[in-house]
Order: sequence, then C-alpha cells, then structure tokens
Amino acid sequence: MPSAAERTRTLVQSTCSAVLVVPGAGGARPDGLMPDARVVGADGAVFLLFPAGSPAVGAVGRADGGELPAVLEVTDVAPVAVFDRTRARARVRGRLTAAPGVAGPGHMMLRLDVGEVYVADLWGEGVVGPEEFARAVPDPFHGYETELLQHLHSVHAEQVRGLRGLLGDRAGAGPSAVREVVPLALDRFGLRVRCRDAAGRSFDARFDFPEPAADMGGLRRAMHTLFEAARP
Repeated sequence: MPSAAERTRTLVQSTCSAVLVVPGAGGARPDGLMPDARVVGADGAVFLLFPAGSPAVGAVGRADGGELPAVLEVTDVAPVAVFDRTRARARVRGRLTAAPGVAGPGHMMLRLDVGEVYVADLWGEGVVGPEEFARAVPDPFHGYETELLQHLHSVHAEQVRGLRGLLGDRAGAGPSAVREVVPLALDRFGLRVRCRDAAGRSFDARFDFPEPAADMGGLRRAMHTLFEAARP
C-alpha cells in the first residue's frame, strides 16, 4: 500500500480542492483563500499561487516578520458518483511567507514550510513529518486518475461490475446480492471499488495488482489481468 507520506504528496500535488487557513484573514470568502495553483518544491515546501490582492497575501504582508502560522486543508472527492464521495482529507501545517519575484504580474507566490501533515483517507489515518513529506513521491497516476476512473465508469462499466465475481461470499446472493460496482480510487498498487446491494448497503473492495504499475503500459496490463480473472 502507499505510505501516508506518498498519499499526502499525491493529494497536495493533485487537482483536488484546497483552502488556506491563516490568522488575519477572518471574514474572507473561502474562494479568496483557495490558491490558483500549488506545487511542492525540491525541499518539500509547498508553493501556493494567489492573486496579489487576496486575503492570504494581505495577511502575510501584515504579519510581524512577514511570517504566519498556516494550515493548508485539502479535500479529495471521488470523480464518479458514489454514496459518500469524500475520499480523503489532509491538513498541512507550517509557516507561511511570501516568495517575491516568483509569480507573474498580478500574483504572489506564498511558501508554506511544512511542519506536520495529517491525512485521513480510504486507507486510514496518519501523521507525516516534514522530512518524510519532502522525500515522498506522488503516485505516478495522480494527474490522470480522474480521467481513468471516469473512463472505467463510462466505457468499461460492465467489466467493472463483473468484478463481483472476485468478491466471494461478500458478493451475497438473492435480494442481498451486490448490484452496483463503481470504480472509486486507482493507484499504482491497485483498484478500489464501491459496491452496493439492492437494499442500499455499501462497502468497499480493493483489488491489488500482481505488481505495482509504473506507467500507463503497466497499468493497462494490470487492468487486463484483473478483468480476465473476474470472467466467469
């Protein structure tokens, strides 16, 4: 399974929503505290791009010494329609400063030096230190997962539903049998689906690949092997 540090790096570097919580920006609209872009630097610092007139930039400018405690709150939502779509939440705590000269006209780059990271997701909960966060590498499919899951759901729905054949007793029988199987999350180690029966009860199932997929070719082979294993 991916480590808590890898999962957090994947969340921070993905396109899921993020809001910066800083003192001195009270009363600001939430969308005024959402960075236009974010990236993790080589030293593990998180760089956040804001309009120059945003409340976050103003709060840093008014702070003593130009430094503020801050928290980046990241929320990840499943890209396909399932019951309870929130897949993960992460909080990145650290010290926030301005990084002048990095952004283009009309914008300011803020630097968040990471102190501690907390993640709660489909794998569980974990706390990550700054060194672990800096060393971690995001999942190789983090930039494509949304499109891959939507493709599986729209084009390969029947094959995904066929994964019921690998659930054993969990698939149920009769009125309590699993009717719906929806792709929920994908990473280099495997595919997670959410199953639902006729009564509306749901549970998640995880299918591990024979070996971690390093690229799209490896992922296609892994998915082919998984679908073949589920064929009656």
